[in-house]
Amino acid sequence: MTDLTSFIAGLPKAELHVHHVGSASPRIVAELAARHEGSSPVPTDPAALEKYFEFHDFAHFIEVYLSVVDLIRDAEDIRLLTYEIARELSRQQVRYAELTVTPYSSVRRGIPAPAFCEAIEDARAGARRDFGLELAWCFDIPGEAGLPSAEETLRIALEQRPDGLVSFGLGGPEIGVPRPQFKPYFDKARAAGLHSVPHAGETTGPETIWDAIRELGAERIGHGIAAAQDERLMAYLAEHQIPLEVCPTSNLRTRAVADLAEHPIGRLVAAGVPISVNSDDPPMFGTTLEQEYAVAAGLLGLDTAGVAELARDAVRHSFRSDAGKAELLAEIDAYHENYG
Repeated sequence: MTDLTSFIAGLPKAELHVHHVGSASPRIVAELAARHEGSSPVPTDPAALEKYFEFHDFAHFIEVYLSVVDLIRDAEDIRLLTYEIARELSRQQVRYAELTVTPYSSVRRGIPAPAFCEAIEDARAGARRDFGLELAWCFDIPGEAGLPSAEETLRIALEQRPDGLVSFGLGGPEIGVPRPQFKPYFDKARAAGLHSVPHAGETTGPETIWDAIRELGAERIGHGIAAAQDERLMAYLAEHQIPLEVCPTSNLRTRAVADLAEHPIGRLVAAGVPISVNSDDPPMFGTTLEQEYAVAAGLLGLDTAGVAELARDAVRHSFRSDAGKAELLAEIDAYHENYG
């Protein structure tokens, strides 16, 4: 283990862009697939999942992702999945995570919204108790399901309003799913006090990001790497301090970038665009948050001080309480000061 790898392994962290079902480990996915064997194409052998998670393009990724979503069929599946995600995050010294959750997908499969929210909140309590990890929720519209999914996601968010809910998002494919159509739903979510964190500019150009800002009131952007193609947009993001949630390995695995060496994270940082580094769908992409920090450190030429600042930036860009931010920032400072 190199010094930088060792430093990253012990560094207290916040994770701001990680998907609920996309974080299911091969062990959990294989167990769920075995429970539903014969009604799902997902392999029951953890070793076979590695090949199953090889994506041809973003559309294929969505297809595979939805096949895993289909394995989550009752509230106990939800609770178990959420708790196990917390366990894995805590092993990487994650102290706070905003988990992107898509309640529409589960409710449509027959899990009542109250039971869904009770399950994630039960796991949230367990994560705090057993792992010292604070979970928060971003309720996410699956864009491929259209406006009915937006209506239902908003209804669940506002009627159930679980304690951990902090933000409202929009995921799924960008091509053929224009951002402006979701404006009424984001307007209502924001009016109710939820933060706006849509995906944009991952597989489309800068205009999608502009739409997310102008139409959806985006306070952070999921991915947003296409901003590097627009100098005016980068200047706007820098001036207004709208952070991008950057997930380098995800962008490579979904073919959003052809090669990590071509990843625009360096151009974005050089332009003053605020960023955090995140893992997106880590088991599906064969990565971890620790690995994403190492990748970012390599692309940006960072030493331990630079990596510690990346961790601080994630905390600053989070929607955690001011007291919670101060506590985690102090822990990062103490770790950095005492390391080695």
